[in-house]
Amino acid sequence: MGKTYDAKDLVVLEGLDAVRLRPGMYIGSTGSKGVHHILWEIVDNSIDEISNGFGNSIWVNLHTDGSVTVTDNGRGIPTDLHPTYKISGAELVFTKLHAGGKFDSSNYNYSGGLHGVGASVTNALSEYLEATICRNGKMYKISFKSVADKKNKVHGGVVDKKLYEVGKTDKTGTSITFLPDKRIFGENVLESGVIRKRLKELAFLNRGINIFFKDDRDGIEHNYKFDNGLIDFLDYLNDAKESIFKPYIYLEDENDSLKMAVAISYTDSYAESVFSYVNNIPTTEGGTHEVGFKNGLTRAMNEVARKLNLIKQKEENLISEDYREGISTVLAIKMHDIEFEGQTKTKLGNPEVKGLVESMIYKGLTRFFDKKENAKIATSIIEKAKNAARARIAAKKAKDLNRQKNSIESSSLLGNFAHCTGKNAELNELFIVEGHSAGGTVKLCRDRSFQAVLALRGKPLNAEKKRLEQVLSNEEFRLVIASLGAGIGEDFNLKNLKFHKVVILSDADQDGAHIRSILLTFFFRYMRDLISCGHVYIALPPLYRIYKKDKSEYVYSDKELPEVIKKFGKGYSIQRYKGLGEMNPDQLWETTMNPETRMLIKVGIDDIANAELSITTLMGNDIESRKQYLSQYVDFNKEDEFMKYEKK
Repeated sequence: MGKTYDAKDLVVLEGLDAVRLRPGMYIGSTGSKGVHHILWEIVDNSIDEISNGFGNSIWVNLHTDGSVTVTDNGRGIPTDLHPTYKISGAELVFTKLHAGGKFDSSNYNYSGGLHGVGASVTNALSEYLEATICRNGKMYKISFKSVADKKNKVHGGVVDKKLYEVGKTDKTGTSITFLPDKRIFGENVLESGVIRKRLKELAFLNRGINIFFKDDRDGIEHNYKFDNGLIDFLDYLNDAKESIFKPYIYLEDENDSLKMAVAISYTDSYAESVFSYVNNIPTTEGGTHEVGFKNGLTRAMNEVARKLNLIKQKEENLISEDYREGISTVLAIKMHDIEFEGQTKTKLGNPEVKGLVESMIYKGLTRFFDKKENAKIATSIIEKAKNAARARIAAKKAKDLNRQKNSIESSSLLGNFAHCTGKNAELNELFIVEGHSAGGTVKLCRDRSFQAVLALRGKPLNAEKKRLEQVLSNEEFRLVIASLGAGIGEDFNLKNLKFHKVVILSDADQDGAHIRSILLTFFFRYMRDLISCGHVYIALPPLYRIYKKDKSEYVYSDKELPEVIKKFGKGYSIQRYKGLGEMNPDQLWETTMNPETRMLIKVGIDDIANAELSITTLMGNDIESRKQYLSQYVDFNKEDEFMKYEKK
């Protein structure tokens, strides 16, 4: 007879225990992204305070022990007793989930934290947290820590010292220091570069705010303040591009429920770059506000084009895609009652926002172009869009031809593509391999039940410098598109993707790195969901094999080599792999293909604005910007960034 299941078997997680049991539900992951997420929860609270008119400065200080302090000069967390819970407001926000002052608009007009879990989740996942609060002429302190019970179960966010008064002060604001718990995050630590990028972005989005950053570990200090806000942001994003007009178009509008600001520019590139934010939170997957922007832009520009007689009476209107070629835009809205799709907050779902933003953009642009001095700007945009329309028609013909010529079963693919026998796309993998020699080895060693291989004949085009119809005319990209089966550009649909993992497998040399860069640029420009939804990986073949009698070990970087050689002692032999073709099938399977032993890098997009800037700088036409970028950010004496891998 089975075990009984009664009420006594039900477990109730008290306080913040649920957060420590399932941290991924609250912060997405316990990796690098997660440890930074708990910092953003605290920083966003300070930003909410400042952006609602309370204070003007934020300080972020990384300490040598791995802890961080976030300070603002806002109003300070409430310190009086809560009428229901009979504890201080400070204790409440750090120990109770879904507790905060952001569930209505009486305290905060606009806020990114709607779930009320931010400060409490940070507390739950920290070894300790201390808060200093300056409010009503007094300074208060409260502290929390993680503690283990008699059964050695760790409870996070337990009150160490209840709120107490320190003394008098003429300051206002809140200062929070916390140390991320290594029992949750392991070796993942707060990184200066990641934090600086986000703080700079927040300074762009909140015109005139002062954000101070200091890292005690290396002495780095920065002060971010941008008086022109979104205009300065566009200048930063367009650094490696040539703008076709200046100054940029800047629009602001608001009503009782929504406030909008947008900066619009056009560059000489072919790529569309729209960056959207809601209450300072990047909406990397877009949403209803982006749809409204695109619709309003199209309506306004078609109307202006007819007024200027740039579209004749008998001609059809241009479509949204035409007006978005080469656009570079930052759209920022602030609103009440946000409906994000999930706690990760990457896509806005409020249906009413679409019409509101569309109306604001349409009215703002038509007013802007009613001024005679702006007619030249309108003409430059419309002429660029007309050229894009001609290219779109050519691309459509190329797509149609591509579908006919390069279906996966067509004879043109037979020599390059080796399908797998498995029918479940969720289990299948596609390895994109450089060259026939390497492709032949990979085909011999793969598990054909779930691993397919596409061998590229040569190096594909740099998609950053080409229009879509040029990309579609490239044989290598046609093979990639046909193999994946999900379309391209506006037609790309993940539901039709034939492989859950798309793995770039290239030689561990400069040519291999170049091919990786070209393929990633192509995916970013024309199949971005492939990356953002976690389907793209980079394989890591070894550089060396060290062996001695019946013992051998693979080495994946020059940095590891001396230590491995030291372990083997005298009499060892070393094999240097100059390319994948030099490995026999068994070696390639063992090191690179076997899911049990291989190492893959999962490619993602954490910061869409920085990803855009990196690609336009590294893969675009501006040679000088590329030199400056490499000089500033790349240390060629350090280990390859690709070696910061995680085992998959």
